[in-house]
Amino acid sequence: MAPGFRGGRGGGRGGDRGGFGGRGGGRGGGGGFGGRGGGRGGARGGRGAPRGRGAGRGGRGGGGGAAGGNKAIVERHRHPGVFISRGKQDDLATRSFAPGVSVYGEKKVEVSETTTNEDGSTTTNKLEYRLWNPFRSKIAASILAGIDTLYIQPGSKVLYLGAASGTTVSHVSDIVGPTGRVYAVEFSRRSGRDLITMCQKRHNVNPIVEDARKPASYRLFVDGMVDVIFCDVAQPDPARIIAENAGCFLKVGGKVLLSIKANCIDSTAPPAQVYAQVVEEMRNLKFKPKEQISLEAYERGHAMVVFEYIRS
Repeated sequence: MAPGFRGGRGGGRGGDRGGFGGRGGGRGGGGGFGGRGGGRGGARGGRGAPRGRGAGRGGRGGGGGAAGGNKAIVERHRHPGVFISRGKQDDLATRSFAPGVSVYGEKKVEVSETTTNEDGSTTTNKLEYRLWNPFRSKIAASILAGIDTLYIQPGSKVLYLGAASGTTVSHVSDIVGPTGRVYAVEFSRRSGRDLITMCQKRHNVNPIVEDARKPASYRLFVDGMVDVIFCDVAQPDPARIIAENAGCFLKVGGKVLLSIKANCIDSTAPPAQVYAQVVEEMRNLKFKPKEQISLEAYERGHAMVVFEYIRS
C-alpha cells in the first residue's frame, strides 16, 4: 500500500497513549488503550497530500484538501469499500453510489473498467469515485490515522448518530453499497432537510430527523438489528446515548465507532483524561474497548474509539 493510505501504525508524536494494551499513540498524549493514532500533534501546513503512515499534511481547518482531476489511477484500500486515488497526490476515495451527483462539492474522478464477456468480447464501463477529505470526516481521518478495522464495509447495516447534512453519511452509503443500509439520525431540522435531499439520490440511506438521545422515538424506522453504530454527537454523555441505542438496535457482538470531542464532555480536563473517562463509562455499560486512534492531526481534541457490544 502506498504512503499515506496504508492505515498502518499511523503513529507519531502527539497521539494518545497508555491504557489497556496495544502500542498506544505517541509521546504527547495520555489516556487511551492501544490507540495507534495520531500524526505529529497537528498538520504541518502545505499542499495537503496525505503522506507517511497516517498523518496528513495541510492545516487542521480543512486544508490539504483533495485535488481531484480526471487522470488518476484508483486502487483498493485494505479496508473493503475504500479506495485510493493516485494522481498528483494520493487521496482517499469511495465509489459513488449515485454517479454524477455531488454532495458537498467534493472532487470526483472517473476510471474506465474493462471486463471480458463470456463470448470473448469486452465491455468498458465508466466508474466514478468521490474523493474523501479527512479534514471533513472523522471516519476518513481514522482511516488515515491507521485504524486497524473499520467494520463499516459492503453489505453492513449502520446506525449513524449525528448525521448532520450528510457529508460523511454519503461516503458510508458508498461503502455499504446496494446490499447495505445506513440509518442516519440527525436532530437539527435545518441539517435534516439537507440530509433528506441527499438521500433522494441514495436509496440505501434512511434519513431520521429525531433526537439520538431518544431512540424509542425512531424505533419503527430501523428495520431489524444493525452491525455497527457510528456516533458523532456533540453531547456531554455519549456513552449513555450509545448504550440506549445499542439496547434497541445493535446486535450482540456488533461494533461501535465513537468519535469523542473532549471539549464537549469536559472543557477543563486534558483530552487524554476525558477519553479515559468515556472508555471507562463504556466498559461499565458492557462495551469492550478494542482500539483507540487519535485524530489530532485532523481535529484538535478528538479521538476515535472502537468497542464491541458484549451486553452480558
